[in-house]
This record gives sequence, structure tokens and C-alpha cells, in this order.
Amino acid sequence: MHPSGPAPAVEALDLRKAFERIHAVDGVDLDLRPGRIYGLLGPNGSGKTTLIRLLAGLSKATSGEARILGTRMPSRPMLGRIGYMPQSEALYPDLSVAENLGFFAALQGARTRAAIDRVLELVELSDRKGSPVLELSGGMRRRLSLACTLVHEPPIIFLDEPTVGVDPALRVQFWAHFRRLAAAGATILVASHVMDEADRCDELLFIRAGKVIAEGTGAELRAKAKTDNLETAFLQFAGLDAEGRPVDGSPAQ
Repeated sequence: MHPSGPAPAVEALDLRKAFERIHAVDGVDLDLRPGRIYGLLGPNGSGKTTLIRLLAGLSKATSGEARILGTRMPSRPMLGRIGYMPQSEALYPDLSVAENLGFFAALQGARTRAAIDRVLELVELSDRKGSPVLELSGGMRRRLSLACTLVHEPPIIFLDEPTVGVDPALRVQFWAHFRRLAAAGATILVASHVMDEADRCDELLFIRAGKVIAEGTGAELRAKAKTDNLETAFLQFAGLDAEGRPVDGSPAQ
């Protein structure tokens, strides 16, 4: 995507992942530069989570390469430079908010109380430090998951549906913080199927059936599809009509 400029922070080279006959990631090439927010947009089952897990080194590719800061993944030493927020919370329900965050902070080498306090304030959980996670609402658990992802201030951040279950006001705060992180040099890849968050990203990657079908800024993709609506643009790039049916009459993938 960027023929010149700084070295890519995240790369994929003909990246593929197959589960028997299912090609979850099918020949993806990526070149993500630092200091930008990238939106990975596509319907459920399009390969977003599998692609992120490959890039983060949490799953081994069938073929091709994923690289983080020039290092081929998986790489154990590189994991400390990555923040990954999965769709499902990886939290310990019997531990308190502070104990969960302290555990994940220690794993990533962020042992200072100041770092923990900063992310607790960001996600508005400072007053729930002593609460067991099992007593938190679903939205609060999402907020704690984000705190665990960011506590070690990683330069590479993968967020899989980060704002699901988060109230609108806090969602705005999250995105403002994502923008501050990018301005400080972080590379952020946000997976979502919600098109109304797309314009908060610097660049977009549309994915369907394991393939990146279009990429560019929101304005570029709208212009190319001759529409003001990103959802309509996605359907056009995917070869679907307004009701999500293939325009050539072939079965949907």
C-alpha cells in the first residue's frame, strides 16, 4: 500500500491459513506503516480473527509469512511488543480487576503502578479495582480487556471488535485514545463488521472469504465504488447486490 516512507510495522506476504477445505485466510498481502489506524472490515466469518491471530503469531500459517517490525512470526520475543484484544475476554473471573490487570502487566513487563492506574482511568474502572471480574457487566469486562491489552504500551496493537458492548460515550473516548496512540507512533489494526466506525480509521481493508478485496481510505473506496455509503461500496467490491446476493447469480461464498 505504501511504495515509500517508513518501514512497515506489520507485513503479510501471501499469507494463507486452511482448515481442511476451508481457506480462512487466502493469499493476503499487507503492508501496514507505523502511526496509523487500519480498519479490517468484513462480515462475520470473513477471516478477520484468523488473520489477526496469524499476524500476532498466535496461529501458524499454512503458507506465506507474517512479520512484525521485520521479525517473522511466530516469535516469542516479539510478543512483548504486541497488544492483542480478542473477541472473547481472556480474564480470570475470580480475581479482582486490579489483580487481573496486574497479572497481565507483569507478563508484559509493565510492573509500575502508574501504568496500571493510567489504563484503569482510561477505561473508567478505577473505582472497581477491588471488584471480582465475575461481578462486572459485559461492557465492563470489555473495558478491562482493553486495559490489559494496552497496559504495557505496545507499538503494535490488534483489536478484534473492541467496542462491542461499550456505551457510545465511552466508545468515543476509546477512539480518541486510539488516535493518541497512533499519533505517538503505534500501528493499530481494528477488526470490525460495523461500517459506521470505519471513518475513524486512516485506511481500510475490506475482507471477504479470506481475501482482501479492496483497500484505501474511506474517501478513496467510496469514490472508486461511486457511492457515499461504505456498506454499499463493500457490497460492490464483494460482487454482491443490495440484498447481499451475488450479482452474477453464483452462490455466495
